[in-house]
Amino acid sequence: MRSAADTRFLQNETLALFSRLQTVRSFALSTPMVLAAAVSAPAQAAINAHLAHVAFDLRRKLLAFLGWLRHPASRRLSAAATQARYVLLKLRFNNLLDQVDIFADVLGQRAEHNTGIWVAGLDALAEDALALPGGYYTPPPLICYLERGHGAAIRRARTRLPGGDLSPVGVIQIPRERMIGSGIASSLIHEVGHQGSELLDLTTTIRQDIEQVIAAGDQADALPWQLLSRWLNEILSDCWALGHLGITATYGLLSVVSLPSYFVFRIGTDGPHPFPWIRLKISLALGAALFPDPQWAALGRQWEGLYPTHELSHVKRALIGRLEAVLPAFARLVLGHRSARLRGGQLADIFPLAERHPAQLRQLYDAWQRHPYLREHSAPSLVFAVVGQAKADGRISTEDEVLVLSHMLAHWALNRARNYCLAPAQPLAPYSSTLPLNPRTHEPRTKH
Repeated sequence: MRSAADTRFLQNETLALFSRLQTVRSFALSTPMVLAAAVSAPAQAAINAHLAHVAFDLRRKLLAFLGWLRHPASRRLSAAATQARYVLLKLRFNNLLDQVDIFADVLGQRAEHNTGIWVAGLDALAEDALALPGGYYTPPPLICYLERGHGAAIRRARTRLPGGDLSPVGVIQIPRERMIGSGIASSLIHEVGHQGSELLDLTTTIRQDIEQVIAAGDQADALPWQLLSRWLNEILSDCWALGHLGITATYGLLSVVSLPSYFVFRIGTDGPHPFPWIRLKISLALGAALFPDPQWAALGRQWEGLYPTHELSHVKRALIGRLEAVLPAFARLVLGHRSARLRGGQLADIFPLAERHPAQLRQLYDAWQRHPYLREHSAPSLVFAVVGQAKADGRISTEDEVLVLSHMLAHWALNRARNYCLAPAQPLAPYSSTLPLNPRTHEPRTKH
């Protein structure tokens, strides 16, 4: 039996919890920002709807618990058992607050001068990199925010939030130290690649291909393939960035993995990440297979000069040699992979390869130098690819790179603000190399 004092205590605690729940309000009422800095309308709606659903469900449970407490039949339950029921409701409330804080970290940053607009521009870049032509999947909303630290991260849409609810949006964390340069696109689209690979189930199906290679070969040669299989999730995300950015992705990766030599050659065989030295080599192998050009070999030689292997132990050099030997075959396997999710097509075919070829990127840069307005009607990932290629070729200074990308991030954010309450824009038409003679007669394509 539960005493009257126990009942009063639990009623008061539940009512206090109910009062605190009433203070959880929609972000639409609590996040001051200019419209250009806002997350997309679908993302805002998804977040608000999700939190409202959780809050109303908890409100219903609290009211039901209060009604049960007041019923004479409930007194048959012990104080300890009743307390256990209340504690579950309290934990659920804390789960809700944890979820609110996750999204508040993103939305609160949008009020910062300039930063909010830049991050909104990164939202547009992320959405562009996830929206594959061909309707392979329905892309979830993506939102970005800046955080201290060296690396990026993603909380994928439809993964578990605190309390077990599925996240309505993908949340991408970008290192603040990378703002602003073409390399930030490498980090961001790598994280987008985690979401895209999951939607296409690429890790599972490509691992099956690797297992077939291992089974058909000599077991003495299996170790490199086993390691590549273990690292596959990260490799596929690097590949996603390569497919959208070309060599910009590899230069961005080089910046991330440029660490003291001890860490670059710290070979761990039980983690999800390739060790930095071979990770860049994998990126080079995939890039050379996607976009043949002498620049990949040149960057490989530069990497070997920055981090020579001749002073490593024999064991490390031997393992690196074995891994390098299989990289061309591994690149062919990954890029030539076919699956039901890909509708029988090759993985490489989902990327805009013709538009991202180095020769085409150089041609576009020349065109944009003559007609700068053209880049404002191009996909965000294409803009970063063109600027990054120009930087790799030594044709644009760091100062001009920052100016161009800052302008474009603000441009994409403003475009989205102008269309905030309208239907989503149609995908961009393929770029035409035919340039208009008069900018004032140019018909702009649909803007992102």
